[in-house]
Amino acid sequence: MKIYLDVIFLINFLFDLLLLCATKILLKRTVKFYKLVLASLFGALSIFLLFLKINSLELFCFKILISLIMLFIGFGYKNIRYYFKNFVSLYIISIFLGGFLYILNLEFSYKHKGLIFFHNGLSINFIFIIILSPIIIYIYIKENKILKMEYSHYYIVKIINNKKQIILNGYLDTGNNLIDPISHKPVILVDKKLIDPLIKIHSPIYVPYRSLNNQGIVECIKVDSVYINDKKIDNILIGLSEEFKMDNINCILNNRIGLI
Repeated sequence: MKIYLDVIFLINFLFDLLLLCATKILLKRTVKFYKLVLASLFGALSIFLLFLKINSLELFCFKILISLIMLFIGFGYKNIRYYFKNFVSLYIISIFLGGFLYILNLEFSYKHKGLIFFHNGLSINFIFIIILSPIIIYIYIKENKILKMEYSHYYIVKIINNKKQIILNGYLDTGNNLIDPISHKPVILVDKKLIDPLIKIHSPIYVPYRSLNNQGIVECIKVDSVYINDKKIDNILIGLSEEFKMDNINCILNNRIGLI
């Protein structure tokens, strides 16, 4: 088998630069691009480890060391938390990309040695991988941001009444600004089937609502206390609602509570 060192060096450099740029975008780091280029050049030198007579454990340790130095060159050092987060993010992205390429390797029967893909020397496989890798990274970063945005609106809600309590999965709906026009208390909506065990005798409060295509009255109640992510929220009403269609959500929080 022929190994083209210049081609492998270039591929290593491009992959390292791609991973560092992805880490920068994912963590929103403000670093100069030339520093990432220098770090990638250093990382590309790791191809020469292939010619050293070392065992797998030693090779792994060398790669970790090279990664740490790359991160130091590219992102610098502020504190251990900053450095560790860079390190973890770099390897998560590497594992994601490596796993995806491994699947492609199995599907298309590419020959490989470690992370070096080949097919009778230089072939279209290299070009295909180089073109596809940025697309894979782009999809990963985009989906990661969407996931973070969605889950940042999820909360654990604990409602206590008559010495009983229930724990719900709450979702902060920025479009829910419903308040009682008399007491000016914000209303959170709860699946009434779940809150029934907490209610013995209560005096309902009827709050009018108006949405884009609908209007009506919501039956609300007062409870002893409400905790959102273990933070006590005062002056709030519980609106009794039908079961929500959102996955695993049984409480819609109010934007006026000020959780964001």
